[in-house]
Amino acid sequence: MKYDFDLFVIGGGSGGVRASRMAALRGKRVGIAEEYGFGGTCVIRGCIPKKLFVYAAQFGEDFEDAAGFGWTVPERQFDWNTLVANKNKEIARLEDIYRENVLKAGAEIFMERAEFLDAHTLHLTKSGRKVTAEHVLVATGGSPVRTLGPGVAGAEHCITSNEAFYLREFPRRIVIAGGGYIAVEFAHIFHGLGSDVTLLYRGEKILRGFDDDLRDCLTASMHRIGIRLVLHRNIRRVDKKGGSLFVDTDHGEMIEADQVMLAVGRAPNTKGLGLEKAGVQTGAKGEVKVDRLSRTNVPHIYAIGDVTDRLQLTPVAIYEAMCLTATLWDATPTPVDYANVPTAVFSRPEIAAVGLTEARALEAGHAIDVYQSTFRPLKHTLSGRDHRARFKLVVDSTTQRVLGCHVFGFDAAEIVQVAAVAVKMGARKSDFDATVALHPTAAEELVTMRTKSYSKP
Repeated sequence: MKYDFDLFVIGGGSGGVRASRMAALRGKRVGIAEEYGFGGTCVIRGCIPKKLFVYAAQFGEDFEDAAGFGWTVPERQFDWNTLVANKNKEIARLEDIYRENVLKAGAEIFMERAEFLDAHTLHLTKSGRKVTAEHVLVATGGSPVRTLGPGVAGAEHCITSNEAFYLREFPRRIVIAGGGYIAVEFAHIFHGLGSDVTLLYRGEKILRGFDDDLRDCLTASMHRIGIRLVLHRNIRRVDKKGGSLFVDTDHGEMIEADQVMLAVGRAPNTKGLGLEKAGVQTGAKGEVKVDRLSRTNVPHIYAIGDVTDRLQLTPVAIYEAMCLTATLWDATPTPVDYANVPTAVFSRPEIAAVGLTEARALEAGHAIDVYQSTFRPLKHTLSGRDHRARFKLVVDSTTQRVLGCHVFGFDAAEIVQVAAVAVKMGARKSDFDATVALHPTAAEELVTMRTKSYSKP
């Protein structure tokens, strides 16, 4: 059968764009449908605008810290609308670059929604056109869950991270529900910009999955700087009265706020795609079920990125796209390797990690040696700010291979990105020890921690 395209991609986020470009550069006939804007969550309403907001939030502390170094800074004034407008310009620029890169590679773009009619046929809903493809890639990403839980009223009054980037008025009081990346990052963003922030989380500790010591460090830091962190809490309802919102918790508290932000998870964007018409299986959350080659139960239909609910990180989606194109057209079946993927939470200070936590190393059967260092960064010896950095290496006691690297402190993400190369290569503690320190830096702690903090069998 003659198909219109060798590959048709549904979704113009980071994964979909990379796959379409790599396929087109190999001379394949590629179509890609995107109904909103190129770049996906990361570029438009995720990683990039979030990081710009993180930078903005840090300036308040930087102005204060400058006094310890002899600077006199005039009275500070922050304008939310200026930040949002400048962010919007940058996002528009990046979106144009993503689109142009796809066109330059030779792919055909459809700025509309695509839905399956059958396993090889797609309906483009705006133009009404039908197209066929030999291979189809679902890369539609995910969206914030907008719910307070079963039977809990008031979600319609709340925002998610999507709306947080476009608020017309800066919230002087905000309640954030959640304990993951997004909740913690926005708590620090709004606090740094001047909001009174309350973070409500139903669990015992924020940032599940990160090393417990670093979670404790960040929790202590949040209390110290004035973010109200309330654990073991669920929201019973949210009411709107006048210009204010009122959050009722299951501990009888009533918290008044200007905005309530839900950061309680994300759901795969599969609703209405017609996957059932193509025979594609989905999981309990609606995620597309795939194997190690990102292939669905329908052999010519693939899925990558957040829509598969595997590891929801933008670089992972890009990596999955690279593996997929190698599998399809380089005669090299390339499974995705999710071991030792670095990750970071852009709180202030940051948490960054690669490899196994202490708990997971023990669960995996490793006997471990742990090396830790807690110190006050050089900058804050003059700024007077009470920030403490924490570095931690988890090492296999038998092989001395470094299993995990965990950092809490400013620029932690930059440090761990480089350390991830060593961990991925299987570096041993002796390799770290044999590396000459770059002084004075915070990162030198990774190669100067020589005394074991403790061991566990």
